Amino acid sequence: MSAALSYPVSALKSNARSRAQILILEPDLAVLDYLRSTLGSQYSLSLFSDEQTLLDRLEKAEQPDLLLLALHTNRDPLPLLTHIRCSKPNLAVIVLSCSAELRDLEMVIRLGVRAIVMKPFTGSDVEQAIEEHLASAEKKVPVADALKEIPLNETHSFVRSSKRMRDLEAQAALVARADIPLLILGESGTGKEILALYTHKMSARSQNIFLKVNCAAVPADLLESELFGYEQGAFTGAVKTKPGKFEVCTGGTIFLDEIGEMPAILQAKLLQVLQDGTFSRLGSRSPMKVDVRVIAATNINMKEAMANKTFREDLYYRLNGFTLSIPPLRERREEIPVLSEYFMRKGAKRYGREALPFSQNLLNALAEHSWPGNLRELENVINRYLVLGEEKSIVDELSPSTVYQGGAAITVAQEAPNGAGLKAMVRNLKGDAESTAIAQVLEGTGWNRKAAANDLQISYKALLYKIKQYDLSPRNNHAS
Repeated sequence: MSAALSYPVSALKSNARSRAQILILEPDLAVLDYLRSTLGSQYSLSLFSDEQTLLDRLEKAEQPDLLLLALHTNRDPLPLLTHIRCSKPNLAVIVLSCSAELRDLEMVIRLGVRAIVMKPFTGSDVEQAIEEHLASAEKKVPVADALKEIPLNETHSFVRSSKRMRDLEAQAALVARADIPLLILGESGTGKEILALYTHKMSARSQNIFLKVNCAAVPADLLESELFGYEQGAFTGAVKTKPGKFEVCTGGTIFLDEIGEMPAILQAKLLQVLQDGTFSRLGSRSPMKVDVRVIAATNINMKEAMANKTFREDLYYRLNGFTLSIPPLRERREEIPVLSEYFMRKGAKRYGREALPFSQNLLNALAEHSWPGNLRELENVINRYLVLGEEKSIVDELSPSTVYQGGAAITVAQEAPNGAGLKAMVRNLKGDAESTAIAQVLEGTGWNRKAAANDLQISYKALLYKIKQYDLSPRNNHAS
């Protein structure tokens, strides 16, 4: 088949301006020619068989009235749809597809398409969908110009509505095309993995693997073999050769979460991979070359870590091809209702329950909470509301005058001794916030300590220490 096919259908000059400008992307040239012959007399058409040619047209020319977009089984529709919806949020899109080609119809619908015409179709089917859209446009029915949710896969979506997060999204989309290393900064639970996955989906590597490695969750002595693999006999127990994550991920994107926790010896090896794409398996002297895009993330202060010599300065500057900083939830409170609704829908689907409504009282409590655990804490709270089925306990829990410690509610004022200085009061407040966040994550995982440590992105030992430090215990004595 051909590469790009792009040609406007000629129209009578006398009425060209009155015709709707419609772009059509269809890789099948026979179908494209059929659409030209059936629709060409009613509309001014520009036909494309190649995605990049279409995207170039959208960037350089005036926005058309409508885009007809054909989806095919050999290509994931999400990256292209996501790119179009983010770069042209007001452009109406009608999808042409057969049911087998839509692995998740809900995802495509949530991306804001105006209609879906199923194959095999007739020209009249497509014309009817077009006319319905044009009629609604004439009546000035508003087209959503603020897409709030971008599905990334079956379990994750990029949800955002604030200007700050939309600016971050635009930056990530631009960086995605550059294929340079990316460093994502932000507090624990702010959504660094989601932003990394979104960047991958918007990149040329989107059809290849996205692989996450949590550098804090893997013991230091195992992390090297996990990342770079090992040869048979490299160490006791290495009974056969095993490829590392970098080999498995070649052609794709590797996400190194909590990069600040990586041991110094591995930082040097990672620096080499970033410089020339080569490394050696444990027990091997033969260098191996891979093509992997590295996205790293951390919640620590990197400049402090470099000053303390716990993180290599040359590695930081190599990783920092571009930096994206995610604001904490408390700095984008306007997104709390949108995120709460998303987590409710996600939890209802996961647990097989009916979604619960949000009263104004509950929304106020959610808006006023400080959210030290950010989005992860919010999701846990919404899941507890879904499971409990009543909001009073959630509102009480979120009350700014109380924190949960050891399963009982106590007031912050009780924690601060009389006449305590400012430093002591701040220290107490920080401890209260941390204990609350840890307790909420533990309750959300049913006191599964390993799962909670993973959610909190701290080591299992650190979690046990925190549980003992704050005298935390399960409310219903169901520790596991």
